[in-house]
Amino acid sequence: MPSSSIEARLDRYLLQVEKPGRYVGGEYNSVIKDWDQTDIKVALAFPDIYDLGMSNLGIMNLYNQVNLQPDMLAERVFSPWIDMENIMREAAIPLYSLESKMPIRDFDLLGISLPYEQLYTNAINLLDLAGMPILSDDRDERYPLVIAGGHACFNPEPMADFIDAFVIGEGEEVIVEIARAVDMLRGKSRREQLREIAKIQGIYVPCFYDVEYYDDGTIRSVQPKEPGIPARVLKRIVVTLPKPFTKFIVPNIDTVHNRAPIEIMRGCTRGCRFCHAGMVTRPVRERPVPEIMAAIEEIVRYTGFEEISLLSLSSSDYVWVKELAEEVNRIYGDAGLSLSLPSLRIESASADLLEKIGGTRRSGFTFAPEAATEKMRDLINKYVPDDQVIQTARDVYSRGWRTIKFYFMIGHPEEALEDVQAIINLCIRTLREGTKILGKKATLNVGVSTFIPKPHTPFQWVPQDSRQSVNKKQAMLKRQLRRGGMHLRWNNVDDSEFEGWLSRGDRRLGSVIRRAWELGCKFDAWQDQHQHENWLRAFAECRLDPDFYNHRERGLDEVFPWDHIDVGIHKKFLREDYLMSLRGETRVDCRDKCFACGILPKFAKERSTTEDMAWECPPVKPISERQRARQAAIPLSAIG
Repeated sequence: MPSSSIEARLDRYLLQVEKPGRYVGGEYNSVIKDWDQTDIKVALAFPDIYDLGMSNLGIMNLYNQVNLQPDMLAERVFSPWIDMENIMREAAIPLYSLESKMPIRDFDLLGISLPYEQLYTNAINLLDLAGMPILSDDRDERYPLVIAGGHACFNPEPMADFIDAFVIGEGEEVIVEIARAVDMLRGKSRREQLREIAKIQGIYVPCFYDVEYYDDGTIRSVQPKEPGIPARVLKRIVVTLPKPFTKFIVPNIDTVHNRAPIEIMRGCTRGCRFCHAGMVTRPVRERPVPEIMAAIEEIVRYTGFEEISLLSLSSSDYVWVKELAEEVNRIYGDAGLSLSLPSLRIESASADLLEKIGGTRRSGFTFAPEAATEKMRDLINKYVPDDQVIQTARDVYSRGWRTIKFYFMIGHPEEALEDVQAIINLCIRTLREGTKILGKKATLNVGVSTFIPKPHTPFQWVPQDSRQSVNKKQAMLKRQLRRGGMHLRWNNVDDSEFEGWLSRGDRRLGSVIRRAWELGCKFDAWQDQHQHENWLRAFAECRLDPDFYNHRERGLDEVFPWDHIDVGIHKKFLREDYLMSLRGETRVDCRDKCFACGILPKFAKERSTTEDMAWECPPVKPISERQRARQAAIPLSAIG
């Protein structure tokens, strides 16, 4: 179906849907190239609605990298909401891209972003809406090559039936390599194409691997089927972060985050044992202040966004965070620009840093203590004394900020009810300090999630907390934290159970995911759409036990479904760290001491070919003279 036909049909139906702006494209800064004059065509899909996908920095980075190539185009596609999907199916409108309104199945490559597991059924639904077979084995070279990337792909096995190839790790460079390989392999069979794609570092092609199981359901082995296929797939990293993306597409409608993000640092050195992102994004790479300031200036000029979010896993650990805050305050303090520094660590968010940020428009501060007793903080390797939490709260409230948001987790290994009570006590004490300073204007927002053991972390061996235990802990929180000035949010137990299944699932879960989708499951990240009973029915029909994936302790020598995916960290290191947690032992920040996790030797070649001193791991503190020279390469006086 040509694009003109799709547009004509859209004109007839768009006024019947809730938010037509999701489906029309044409936004300011979107890139539209001549379809007929461009050789390589890439569709980039975020399998959730436009309102969420447009706030995703990852897909925008890929969009930019592909469109920088003169012979390539990248166009966006998002999941239509239920009202629009119903119309598309009834009117036989195939899934199309926003830029050219071309059917997705007419592209050469379809890249699907999977940052979290709840998107799995939406990804299948996208393929079906595009008029493509959902199973990889049923698609040949007449269809776009389907790849997937994102944090959920570090355990790709649950989606192995549906995706042709997975990008393991960072995608900015490899997306262009894959697109060029697809172009070079035109006319080859899909099997031949995949065999060549599998030679690219960081690419996992599941059809070339056999999985064998023991009688108890655990994995015996995952082995390549043929010569030339690697036994372990080493993740892809970008040695030097590319120039920050600044020409953000200005959305047609309000999105979840109406602000422009800049990634100031990638990776983390803290070693929190529950944190999947902190493990799989090693090593740390940091952008110099002038590069960030230049990006802010371009964003303001090109987009008009009034809030800039400086992203990282631990923003206050960024080497030059104070200098950066000072420069933003100096240049934009009187312009009404709001600076957001999410993921601040309490122990590194000093009063001096808060003072420097204070010149920008004030919004709330977010901190993640995660636990509130010494026992639990040692167990998860995130020790922050209560007195330090309270002092940071005083510093924030006394400088005029009215709102603090705390993130905690319940359900950690070895957790008892007194550990949950400690969370309650700390929150009450914090708000009391705020009311001393601001009166009733002080507020504390408390988010309490349920811990889910993730692959490639020291806690990948532990069982997930039971429904009964989580319900009891949540009841305590609800009873005691619903009071004036305090707002509590928590995870639905069904949602946590569901995420747990998929996080540590094996390839057999593909049949469950498919059956759940056939039963109507989609938009599983939306609480009002998640159909838990249908997921349980799918497990039963596929003769798999959901508790096998969530509520059993793994043996230290068990082969995991993701063991052939190499994120650069030794399993031995993770096992040692897990055993340390059982003894209540902690590790210091690896900026201060290297624990030989394995990341540096595996990327020694890349490290030796770059001049980027931010590639040190651990990063050098204090800043070396070479770093200072690099930071000074662009005079700050010339920015803005």
